[in-house]
Amino acid sequence: MKLLNLPRQPFVGLAGMAGLGIILADFSPLPPSALLAISIVVALCCVILLRWPRVIATYAIAALGFFLLHDLQTSNTEGQQLAAQLGNRPRVVTATGIVVSEPKIAPNGFATFLLRLESIELEGGNERTSATWLVRWRGTPEYGNELRLFGSAEVIAPPRNPGEFDMRAYLARRDVRRSLFVRYPEEGGLLRHGAGNPVLRAAQKSRGWMQNALCRGLDDSPQVQNFLSGIVLGVRHQTPEDIEEPFQQTGTLHLFAVAGLHVGIVAALLWMLAMVARLSRKWATALIIPTLFFYAAVTGLHVSSVRAAVMTSILLGGFFFERKVFVLNSLAAAAFFLLCWNTNELFSAGFQLSFAVVGAIILFADPLFGFLRRWAAPDPFLPPTLLRGPRRMMHIGFEWLFRATSVSLAAWIGSLPFILWYFHIVTPISLFANLVVVPIAFFVLAVALLSLISTSLLPWLAVVFNNANWFLARLVLGIVQLFAQIPDGHFYVDHPHWSQDDIARITVLDVGPGATVHLRPRGADWLFDCGSERNYQRVVRPYLHWAGINRLDGLLLTHGDSLHIGGATELLRDFPRVRLIDNPAPDRSTIHQQLQRLLQQHGIKTDHLVAGDSFRLSREVTGHVLFPPRVLLTNVSDDQAYVIQLVVAPSTSILFMSDSGEKTENSLAAYGLNLRSDIIIKGQHHSGQFGSDRFLDAVQPQLIIATSRDFPEYERISDEWAEQVRARGIKLFRQDETGAVTVRVGRDGWEAQSYLTGETFRSSSR
Repeated sequence: MKLLNLPRQPFVGLAGMAGLGIILADFSPLPPSALLAISIVVALCCVILLRWPRVIATYAIAALGFFLLHDLQTSNTEGQQLAAQLGNRPRVVTATGIVVSEPKIAPNGFATFLLRLESIELEGGNERTSATWLVRWRGTPEYGNELRLFGSAEVIAPPRNPGEFDMRAYLARRDVRRSLFVRYPEEGGLLRHGAGNPVLRAAQKSRGWMQNALCRGLDDSPQVQNFLSGIVLGVRHQTPEDIEEPFQQTGTLHLFAVAGLHVGIVAALLWMLAMVARLSRKWATALIIPTLFFYAAVTGLHVSSVRAAVMTSILLGGFFFERKVFVLNSLAAAAFFLLCWNTNELFSAGFQLSFAVVGAIILFADPLFGFLRRWAAPDPFLPPTLLRGPRRMMHIGFEWLFRATSVSLAAWIGSLPFILWYFHIVTPISLFANLVVVPIAFFVLAVALLSLISTSLLPWLAVVFNNANWFLARLVLGIVQLFAQIPDGHFYVDHPHWSQDDIARITVLDVGPGATVHLRPRGADWLFDCGSERNYQRVVRPYLHWAGINRLDGLLLTHGDSLHIGGATELLRDFPRVRLIDNPAPDRSTIHQQLQRLLQQHGIKTDHLVAGDSFRLSREVTGHVLFPPRVLLTNVSDDQAYVIQLVVAPSTSILFMSDSGEKTENSLAAYGLNLRSDIIIKGQHHSGQFGSDRFLDAVQPQLIIATSRDFPEYERISDEWAEQVRARGIKLFRQDETGAVTVRVGRDGWEAQSYLTGETFRSSSR
């Protein structure tokens, strides 16, 4: 128990009690009157503790103190006050404030950044405020600019689909409660440069200079530029997803998050330079510590980099004060000081992952190393001096391998619970990938440091170093891609939930005017449409990961609308062995034609089903194609869309209409088919004409799940039609109100639940 000896490592207990107090305060907030009483009690206890110090009492007061601190930081904040004043509807305002985050420029030209307000003008009045808003503006702001912007202040939207990132909750932890949308460049103006924190402003300018220096001579290699900017400077928002995804799948994405590895390498390199310059330990420590904090500022002051800088500074401080420093106590001290700065950091994924990984390495790496080294340990009675030649080299190699393996395994154990919770992925291949990639990353950072040092003195030498890093970057990218392709090297796991004996589960994702429906009968996974390319990347792919889907059994493409099939190319790259059912009706869709050519080039077989055909999704679920017929005289994509009747044993039927309109409905009625179905799942026809009385009489649904959007107008369900549906006793789930909808079908009936509102509708016997 020496490791946890409380008098020698006091911050371990203090950090634990701080976390406990914050969690209790977050789940059980108190009214302002109670906060005042707790403040008085804490103050009295502190006075008593100074007179009669006790360890347990100290920890209790720490918990109470952080309970109070978290309540004070999250109650009646500036952001909450302004949000309550504005209400929940969009408001047109003129806002003046200072840019306090690095703007991220999207491909469409919009810059996204945080603006700390100074004042807002609303309905003729001017009000001072220090709240922070998220701003989107088609301009070119910089950190520290003071801006005047005219736009619409809107409520930050919650996630509308399972697996979607909850930006609203993420920003609320930072007291960002509203977004400001500024549509045109001329609706914003620069008032002055140079506002904001001067240290952070200098760090931002230094980052730009460093990025240009590291990328000099690499103009024809944008992938390498993005990789170097990410791994050296933590600039992740410029890294394309197709580069980041293999790193996530191999458990090496931490290379892009400046943390202990980066700060430790930079500290080691600076220490080597200090030793070459023959500086004393105290002078070296005095110079390295502020340099590390400036490096953390350059890389964006993320929790992982600040934690690493604080922890390294405490360890180096032992040299300065000539005191022994305990690593676990240093880690706990870093957590304690970060929570003093902002208690909400406890709930961020970065904080949890950073401290869990380092804590696991401290606690488990040495025991694991001791266990592994037994496999290749020499005879314990053999003196080390007798180990010579190849045998000695082999012993040293095994020592290094087992040490690296123990660290990698300990880090994997520490990160696994949080990786499962936040990313739904398990990466056993990371144990091997990190052994290869991390040593190369050390040389990448070392060469980058040499490049930065030589840029001002010998520019030609800096270009040489950059080209050396080009080779190392290409090597890392190739190795990571190779590891990502290894079968079962990574796999996704379903989100935690109570298991239910469903015959089928159907999730109708909310992807705007497009469509994606996930069907999960027992033992199979199918998609009907996959959304646009953008929606596949932002909604569908995260959902598939959240649902733990590693193999897709089938993909059905209803028609050539790019909002329905635009993501098919990327989906087929993710799931190359999927069965593909494509609509054979000829259309003028460029996206559809490009997809068909791609399928022919890669020799991917496609099933072309027409009315009268059937396909089996599982033993209890069968799809029947009702439309289009083999011969169809129309080139309008919406009038060619598949209509599928899904029959789920024993007695449930669901009608998938895609974007079919009144013309298709009339054709189905004319065919004399049995259209009776419990549920209709449909999009919007471009004409806005659908859901006729004749068609609804033929189907007699209990529930209609329909897409709906305000723009364009024909994508919105009219109030008149919605009222007619309700008058018939049919439940309408319109997705502009419900978000995604999940239907669970069992032997005794079915139920549908809205993701956004939680509303549940259950079937009734007919």
